[in-house]
Amino acid sequence: QADKGVPLWQLGVDGKWPYLHYIVFPGNVGSVDAILEVVTRWSLPPKTNLKDMLLDASKNGYAIGAFNVYDLEGIRAVVDTAEKCRSPAILQIHPTVLKHAGRTLVDACLSAARSAAVPIAVLMDHASTEETQLSMCYGMDAVLADNSSLLFEANVEETSWECHLAHEHGMFVEGELGRISGNEDGIAVEERLAALTNPNQAVEFVQRTGVDFLAVCVGNVHGKYGHLGPKIDLDLLRSIRECVPDHVPLVLHGASGLDPELLQSCIAAGVAKFNVNTELRQAYVDHLSAFCTGDLLVALSG
Repeated sequence: QADKGVPLWQLGVDGKWPYLHYIVFPGNVGSVDAILEVVTRWSLPPKTNLKDMLLDASKNGYAIGAFNVYDLEGIRAVVDTAEKCRSPAILQIHPTVLKHAGRTLVDACLSAARSAAVPIAVLMDHASTEETQLSMCYGMDAVLADNSSLLFEANVEETSWECHLAHEHGMFVEGELGRISGNEDGIAVEERLAALTNPNQAVEFVQRTGVDFLAVCVGNVHGKYGHLGPKIDLDLLRSIRECVPDHVPLVLHGASGLDPELLQSCIAAGVAKFNVNTELRQAYVDHLSAFCTGDLLVALSG
């Protein structure tokens, strides 16, 4: 049986319909929705529970890397490495990339995630309300509802609404409090506009919005760090972790450029998810530069 009251017949390859492997039909004891439930469960793989992944990371003192991808090569690099290391991972798509690649890239991420040998989640990065709705239609696991450019009350209002929409569709929501400076995929924030996360506001923000995890600003930046290097305020990070309820994991954006020791310190201070974008893009460009000298088309066709 495929389910209670739903008999399942398996057909042989030598039968009349060699490409039809099973016949499923409702029996006499199944509910009226039994066949619908079976077809839905079989045709739509269950979403990856990113909240459980991050809670386990937070509980056991490790963090999960979230990597922005732009094409199939990037997806394969992340998933293959995660499987090799037997580690969970997160595939992230930035709105500017989504505009270029469309649903094809999302479907590729979801397919790779669902068939991976380790837990892989797919997250819509830095999304507006419109992009949050789009990510719901595409079946993504989670979304970063980024309203950090707004004043506190407006951030709470917009993020609360996006949480309501996403949770109705079984998606998890990452909120962002504090303004992270730097540049990511063409979106720049000047250093003078950046603002560190206030621990007391973080508690209020989490309570009022219902976000599942929280991205904080503790001196981290998008893109490359300056010549003085990263200046992460670990004391502030610990304070935020002490104030924010344990069921809300913390997220660190701008992990590109952090040395392993500093990243481990951030994890020890409470980070359960860290984002990497710039380092992957730079490695991609460096590889092309090294092996594709001269005319790129000639190199690719060779």
